[in-house]
Amino acid sequence: MAGGANFDGDDDIITDINVTPLVDIVLVLLIILMVTASYIVSKSIPMDLPNADTGDESPPRTLTVSVDEGGQLYLDAEEIEWADLRSRARAFASSESEPRAVIAADRRVSHGEFIRIVDTLRAAGITRYAINV
Repeated sequence: MAGGANFDGDDDIITDINVTPLVDIVLVLLIILMVTASYIVSKSIPMDLPNADTGDESPPRTLTVSVDEGGQLYLDAEEIEWADLRSRARAFASSESEPRAVIAADRRVSHGEFIRIVDTLRAAGITRYAINV
């Protein structure tokens, strides 16, 4: 007997793994996958849909602020001065409904310079930002 008590004195070690339950589970999962895949595919009626002139076709823009190990600042890959960051960020924030920024700093940039960028962006009205790693 594979899993119960052995009373007939035969103390052989079970060396085989019973793969039947594993095969059963894999087949059940395969059937579930096939059934759910048929529901995921959307059934559509072929039709010629009109185009909207006022639709939002472009994804929201993101301001990218980068600083290298020498402290040189880049705004969307354009080299700028620290004094220009606030005015350019403010202009960007006023042109977007939900202004966002991505901050990319070299690993050797001091924590203080990074915080300076964050403070400048927040003062310009950009409160949603991500850190590029």
